[in-house]
Amino acid sequence: MAGGERAVATLPKLIRSLRKQPPKPKTASYQQTLPSLRRAFSLYDQINLIDNVPDDQLRFQRYTDTGFTVNGVEYEGSLLCVGNLLMSWAPKKFSEITPDSLSIFKVVRPIPEILILGSGRNIEPVDPELRRFIRSTGMKLEAIDSRNAISTYNILNEESRIVAAALIPYGVSS
Repeated sequence: MAGGERAVATLPKLIRSLRKQPPKPKTASYQQTLPSLRRAFSLYDQINLIDNVPDDQLRFQRYTDTGFTVNGVEYEGSLLCVGNLLMSWAPKKFSEITPDSLSIFKVVRPIPEILILGSGRNIEPVDPELRRFIRSTGMKLEAIDSRNAISTYNILNEESRIVAAALIPYGVSS
């Protein structure tokens, strides 16, 4: 036990000596080294999904009154996105969105878990018939203005969720 007691007695001295910083030189040219900025921001880099999107994944980068910029390509008019598939879409204003304009969701597999309807500049009420159709496909519905719709789409798509978006350009108001 004498050896064990001695080890226990020296432990606080060892901890104190490890905590002590090396003495600073007394010369005026001494400069304290700063921690690496890369190390300081490495955790941020690991969780910043927006800058690390795979090349084959759709990402909305901009919107205008007449269209959208997706993966560096400018598109005019309304768009329909299903997962990473992007296509031009016929409705020019929110009131033109009908079950027929969304009939692709009768055949698309796997069915997206959510459909984001981008209604242009203002949030518009969704026709009850359209709401019933979307519910019958098994999707949830989020109807919001197009600016917030593209942000929501980006986030859900980056999380590898199966998501769809039907978007009217931001400058359109019904």
